[in-house]
Amino acid sequence: MRYIPHTEDDIRRMLQAVGVDSLERLFESIPESVRKASGLDLPEPLDEYSLTALLTRMAETNSHACGLTSFLGAGVYNHHVPAAVDHVLLRGDFFTAYTPYQPEISQGTLQAIYEFQTMICELTGMEVANASLYDGASALAEGVLMAQRLNKRNRRVLLARSIHPEYRQTTQTYVQHSDLELIEVPFGPDGRIDMQELERLAGEPFAAIAVQQPNALGVIERLDQIQPLVHDKGSLIVCVNEPLSLGMLKPPGELGADIVLGEGAGAGIAPGFGGPHLGFFAVNKKQVRSMPGRLCGATTDAKGNRGFVLTLSTREQHIRREKATSNICTNQALCALAMTVYLSLLGPQGLAGLARLNHYKAEYAKRTLAGVPGVELPLKAPTFNEFVLRPGKSIERVRKALLDAGILAGFPLAQWYPEMSDCLLLAVTENIPAEEIDNYARLLQGL
Repeated sequence: MRYIPHTEDDIRRMLQAVGVDSLERLFESIPESVRKASGLDLPEPLDEYSLTALLTRMAETNSHACGLTSFLGAGVYNHHVPAAVDHVLLRGDFFTAYTPYQPEISQGTLQAIYEFQTMICELTGMEVANASLYDGASALAEGVLMAQRLNKRNRRVLLARSIHPEYRQTTQTYVQHSDLELIEVPFGPDGRIDMQELERLAGEPFAAIAVQQPNALGVIERLDQIQPLVHDKGSLIVCVNEPLSLGMLKPPGELGADIVLGEGAGAGIAPGFGGPHLGFFAVNKKQVRSMPGRLCGATTDAKGNRGFVLTLSTREQHIRREKATSNICTNQALCALAMTVYLSLLGPQGLAGLARLNHYKAEYAKRTLAGVPGVELPLKAPTFNEFVLRPGKSIERVRKALLDAGILAGFPLAQWYPEMSDCLLLAVTENIPAEEIDNYARLLQGL
C-alpha cells in the first residue's frame, strides 16, 4: 500500500460516520494512565521523494542489493515516479481495459488518450499526436515510412548515426523488404551530426533525414542548422526526442521538424528489465491522414454534451489493406495514461524545473569526474543529462570496482560504437545524489 494520508475533510467525515466529534473519543476505552500525554517526537514532514529516499536508505541497512546507484541510461532512464501514477493506473477500470472495439462506450479510456495527445502536442510544438505506439524504436521506423509516403520523389532516407543504434536496427528491419534505402550520416568529433558530410549527402535527392535530440550520446544537435539545409532540398525532418529534455530545449516543431516522435517511458514509467515502453508520435494537421496508429478526438453528442470518439484509425483492420498506413494494431493506452498522469502532476513549471535539475546534476558530474587525473570528456558539444566519459582505465576494471562499491558505472559504448571502446555513457537523473557523484570520482581516482 502506498502512503497517502487522509485530509482533514476525510477525517471529519469518517468521525461523523461513526458518531464521534474528535479522534480522542475513539480512545476513551484506554485508561488515561497508560496514554502518552504528549505528542510523538517525530521529525518535520517530508515530501514524497525525500520520504521514499529516507526509507530506501533505511532499507539498505538490511540488504546491500537494495542500494545500487545507477548511472545507466542509454535510452532507459531512472526517474522518480510519484505514487499517484500507480494509484491511477491500478484502478480496475483502467488496469483491466483492452483495446475498445466499440470505442465510444469507453469514454474514460478515450478521454485519457485525448489528454495524452494534447500534452504531446504541447510538448513537441506539433498540431496532432496519435494515441501512442509500441516504443520509441518502432515509432522511428513508422516515422521514416511516413516521411517517404509524404515525399515520394525518391527512396533515399538519411539516418543520423548518432540515433540510438537499436532504433536504427529496428528501422532497418521494417524497411528491409522494401526498396527504401537508408543512408547513414556520421557524427563529428564533437558528437554532433557532421554538417559537411550532411551537405555532401544532400547533394542527391532524399525524402527525409532522421535525427535524435538529444542524441544517443547525450549531445544536443543543432536543429536550427539542419533545418534550412534539409527544407531547401524539399525534404522532411524526422526528429526523435527525449520528452524530459523538452522542459529545457525548444520544441522541435518550432525548429522546423515535420514528424516528431520518441520514447516516453522515462515520464512516469519505471525501468523494468526491458519494458514496458511507450512510443509517442506527432505531426502537423495537413499530414494527419498519413499518420500511423489511431487518433482520438472530442465532440458533442445530440444533446450537446461533450464526448470523445475514435476520430481516425488508418490501419489495415479498419480500411482496405492497400490503403493502410501501418499494421499497428493497438496503442499503449496504460503506459500513455502513466505519462499523462506524470505530466499533469509536474505541470509546465515542474517539468522545466525537473529538466533543469537533471541538467545541472549532469554538469556537476562532468566537472567532478573530469577533475580526476586521466579522465576525459571526449565530446565537447553541450549535453542534456547524459554524456560520454573516457575513464582512462580498463572499462571492465572500472565497472567491476564500482559495482563492488554499489554503483552501476554506466553503459559501455563498445557494443554501439567500436571507436569508443574505451568510453562509458553516463546518465545522471534527479535520483542520483551529489554525494554519489563524488563517490564515483573518489573510486575512479583510487583505481
